[in-house]
Amino acid sequence: MTAPEHLTYLGHSTVLLEVQGVRLMTDPVLRQGASFLRRVPQADDVHTYTDVDVVLLSHLHHDHLDLPSLKLLGNNCRIVAPKGAGDWLHRKGFHNVVEVSPGETITHDVMTITATPADHSGRREPFGPDAQAVGYVVESGPACLYFAGDTDLFDGMADLVAPGLLDVALLPVWGWGPNLGPGHLDPKRAAQAAALLRPRYAVPIHWGTLAPVGMHRMHLSRHRDPPHEFGAAVKELGLDVQVLITQPGKRVAFDA
Repeated sequence: MTAPEHLTYLGHSTVLLEVQGVRLMTDPVLRQGASFLRRVPQADDVHTYTDVDVVLLSHLHHDHLDLPSLKLLGNNCRIVAPKGAGDWLHRKGFHNVVEVSPGETITHDVMTITATPADHSGRREPFGPDAQAVGYVVESGPACLYFAGDTDLFDGMADLVAPGLLDVALLPVWGWGPNLGPGHLDPKRAAQAAALLRPRYAVPIHWGTLAPVGMHRMHLSRHRDPPHEFGAAVKELGLDVQVLITQPGKRVAFDA
């Protein structure tokens, strides 16, 4: 097993993966806010990460599919999106879109990308389309990475990747508010996901980045504590998984 060449956690569900000259980004939110959410003051330069070859969209919620951020990447950037999102994205001016359902695989240069199930609502509120939420398994050479998107635990999670082959799991451990709704992983349930997946490395994502307008300095522990609670839960389960807690805007240190 091996780690990707470079992995940068840009905050919330946005991660930049670089392998053999190919740059892949998940759920880009590159502005200081999205919808009614604003970025907690950190990683102010995320808007500069626009040299991207392919984007993976897990679902259509505003904190995962931010149209102005997609436009920063250019209309010709290849977008991989859940089935049901393609026509809507075309109407918004994005023409290099491929739709995928769980179990479907596409290739992009050196990467093989397979959509996975996710237990999460995929509807674009309030009046947008309804497309199934997905995650993704990305393989390139010997490296294998799982991006969960937004999800709770689901049947079959343990079977997404053959035992011993998953190098990195990008697992959501919280959200943007003081509480979580259905279809999310909290730190303890994210640790249970790690127990099912058995990756070599687990990188906690979906934390410490966004907050509702006017609430940036409230519930500060929820901006800070979830990845550490996740690491403690992984340790309590006795898993042979290295948790790499990475602040938004920083490169993941696989040699830590």
